[in-house]
Amino acid sequence: MSNRPHIKHVSDKSTTVKSMIILALLYFIFGLVSWVNTILIPYFELTLQLSRFESYLVTFAFYIAYLIMAIPSSFLLNRIGYKRGMMYGLWCMALGALLFVPAAYWRIYQVFLLGLFLLGVGLAILQSAANPYVTIVGPIESAAKRMSIVGTGNKLAGVIANLIFAAVVIRESDKELMRQIEDGVYSGADLDAALDTLIRGVMTPYLILAIALFLFGIIIRYSVLPELDPSVVNKRSEEDEKSNKSIFQYPALILGVIAMFFHIGTQMIALGTSIQYAGTMGESLTGPAQNIPSITMLLTFAGYFLGIALIPKYLKQRNALVICASINLLLSVLVVASSGTVNFLGMTTDVSLWFLVMMGLPNALLYAGIWPLSIDGLGRHTNLGAAFLVMALSGSAIMPIVYNAFYEMKVVSATSFEAMKYAYWILIPCFAYIVWFAVWGYRIKSWKRVKS
Repeated sequence: MSNRPHIKHVSDKSTTVKSMIILALLYFIFGLVSWVNTILIPYFELTLQLSRFESYLVTFAFYIAYLIMAIPSSFLLNRIGYKRGMMYGLWCMALGALLFVPAAYWRIYQVFLLGLFLLGVGLAILQSAANPYVTIVGPIESAAKRMSIVGTGNKLAGVIANLIFAAVVIRESDKELMRQIEDGVYSGADLDAALDTLIRGVMTPYLILAIALFLFGIIIRYSVLPELDPSVVNKRSEEDEKSNKSIFQYPALILGVIAMFFHIGTQMIALGTSIQYAGTMGESLTGPAQNIPSITMLLTFAGYFLGIALIPKYLKQRNALVICASINLLLSVLVVASSGTVNFLGMTTDVSLWFLVMMGLPNALLYAGIWPLSIDGLGRHTNLGAAFLVMALSGSAIMPIVYNAFYEMKVVSATSFEAMKYAYWILIPCFAYIVWFAVWGYRIKSWKRVKS
């Protein structure tokens, strides 16, 4: 007989509250580390003197870890357990953050990429482990409520991540230096010295982050969170599903993974390119444009609460997915087709920028809508199906590269503004597919066409 502990729901109210606080902090870390990439792209592009393609590799190095590590993470957690796995995930993130110190000191682009990759590896492990905990820290009937609570931690981090980065890394003295570099005041050795001064601004914040992640890993390991035996979860799933079907024989999952890939990828395109897009209209990284990703995430935060209020009492989750995907399809068309100058929040820009920003509101409900439709009825394959969906988060790594490819093709015959605007057309087929999945794709139960 196994000596491993069985799964137990936490009945003590005090323990449940403490567990929820710990999990909310964990989801806050997810958001804080993930969304700060939106400002790292233009920041590294300047301080490391990167090409546009190299700047998109900043996001690629981070999110490709989800594609590489999602399935290995599930095997790792099965072997060492979830709490220990979460600790190792946080420690891996701590090592990645620590690498920012030598990378900044010597201004080595490749070491930054390695650090970002390790941050992504740690997050892939944490993403695979955290969701079961949200389910078991209290009664199953209130699991959705707990998911909403910890989800707000993630969205709150998205709102303030760029504000924190801008306040801590880009000091007032640095803003003038950045303007001078952008204006070409420095060259040669003077330029190198100025860039060294700027990039070393990330050393102290990321050193503190590394220490905090390491300590939080220890707190998680020895916290009041109940121990979860993954072998029990797997056995329970096997009893629910008796067939020998392969994971690839569930069309709704495979089609849902594609939908998740497009959703996450388009979300990162909108967030990761918005500052650069504003820059093509004359707005500087040191000005109000640096707050654009935070405005987008604030809209996402509002959309999240809107979903909590409406779903499922007034609006079914699938209907919410159809509505939100359709709104973003319309907005993506407007980004490409609209034109006109507007003055808003201290910025003078093309109106298409604000259609891009507005995508943040409906984006809030796409993830939660795609996930349940994709894993419904997987039985013993549920855990592996979830790993496939985590792999789809690599859309944040790949889709910006695709976007840049279309930009590069256009920029040879157009201005940077025109090229970026043109490249946003890639959003249209992505949202069209998500609409199709929400309306019809999730219903498909077999790859074989049923004969009448």
